[in-house]
Amino acid sequence: QVQLVESGGGLVQTGGSLRLSCAASGRTFSGYAMGWFRQAPGKEREFVAGIRWSGDRTYSAESVKGRFTISRDNAKNTVYLQMNSLKPEDTGVYYCTAGPRVGKQSYEYDYWGQGTQVTVSS
Repeated sequence: QVQLVESGGGLVQTGGSLRLSCAASGRTFSGYAMGWFRQAPGKEREFVAGIRWSGDRTYSAESVKGRFTISRDNAKNTVYLQMNSLKPEDTGVYYCTAGPRVGKQSYEYDYWGQGTQVTVSS
């Protein structure tokens, strides 16, 4: 089992920045690929970014490329999502997830956090 706890969400104005953190505990964190998904009201959960267990390769949704950066610190069992140039359409609940490999579908992951709310005001 892997337990994931997100933090760092909040309310920010358009153009602002936030950094989300996801602290993992339980089984070996470094053995898992990590991802961030988000879900806006009335919409399906969507892939935002992913990172391989080694941290040597990252993946991002087209909608966030150039603005969001995923990173991880295996020594701290933590994955981060740096979000810059935020837009109102980035609003939603952001979920941290862990799985055997990076994928863009939620079913490809085994463990999920409870989520943290991000609200971008216009």
